[in-house]
Amino acid sequence: MHAHHDPYASNFVRSPARLREHPALVLNADYRPLSYFPLSLWPWQEAVKAVFLDRVSIVAEYDAVARSPSAEFRLPSVVVLRDYVKPGRMAAFTRFNLFLRDGFSCQYCGAKGDMTFDHVIPRARGGRTTWENVVAACGPCNLRKGSKTLAQAGMRLRHPPRRPGAEELRNAGRRFPPNHLHESWMDFLYWDAPLDP
Repeated sequence: MHAHHDPYASNFVRSPARLREHPALVLNADYRPLSYFPLSLWPWQEAVKAVFLDRVSIVAEYDAVARSPSAEFRLPSVVVLRDYVKPGRMAAFTRFNLFLRDGFSCQYCGAKGDMTFDHVIPRARGGRTTWENVVAACGPCNLRKGSKTLAQAGMRLRHPPRRPGAEELRNAGRRFPPNHLHESWMDFLYWDAPLDP
């Protein structure tokens, strides 16, 4: 029993492999990225398929061209969903989101760079792995604190840890753009960010 293949998708299988290097930025119907971290990107094949299925509109294109036996077209670099998808209100408790909440800086000394995380109330003392008890920490501070309490270590927090809202993380995410950005994405990544004075 063969899985049903979309006839449009199979037409593009013979395209050059280098076209895998052309992801499309996916915007919600309000022209904001569906997500910032990870940035909402689809392989060009998915974007093309969604165009044919009328789920998205093309906003911008690459110069690269894909050919099927019956057509030739430029690959989409930005697509927008026709129907608005409601973003989640709960922020997932992940290592990355924790660093995002804390601005990729140590919550004890403010250092930036290689981060690890620390349990404010040590696990050995019943501290749990939750938004409210875990903070980003640099290696030296993490070692210094060890399994001591803040008072025992003579350390203090810059900000008390708390559960962030999903919108707060999305806003924080705009300050840390991913490494790979196509110029056609820029307007959609930064249009709602405050301008620097």
